Amino acid sequence: MSTERVPMTEEGYSKLKADLDRMQNVEMIEVAKRIATAREMGDLSENAEYHAAREDQGMLQARIDALKDKLARAVIVDPNSLPNDLVVFGARVRIQNIDSGEEEVYHLVGPGEEDYDNNKILTTSPRGRGLMGKKVGDTTEITVPRGTLRYRILEISMQLS
Repeated sequence: MSTERVPMTEEGYSKLKADLDRMQNVEMIEVAKRIATAREMGDLSENAEYHAAREDQGMLQARIDALKDKLARAVIVDPNSLPNDLVVFGARVRIQNIDSGEEEVYHLVGPGEEDYDNNKILTTSPRGRGLMGKKVGDTTEITVPRGTLRYRILEISMQLS
């Protein structure tokens, strides 16, 4: 597990906390019931339902552990306290692809708040990391799986949600 702090808003923290609660108090109980039901069927060595339920339990526990770790490393950030002339956590950034001329807008968010359909990207994503710390007029090159993207920062604003 990492020791790196994870920035998030109060809203993002609450959402992850609710996810953790659901996993621990609903999903884990459902898996335990499946295991108990499968165990009642007899011979465990050839019981596919039992083995599948145990595997599901292990995967769910791994997700719970990862979420607990993320919440333990969380730093609640008030977007109003951040500089508005730099690309930082919480910033909405309008950028232009230098090669194609196309403009895009991204909102840099923390875990639990990402929504790629609405261009809310994680600060830890390749694009997020490439934009962090930049100012209006700066250019950046971001390596992504399909190649290198070159952007110019056109506008930075701090907007909640």
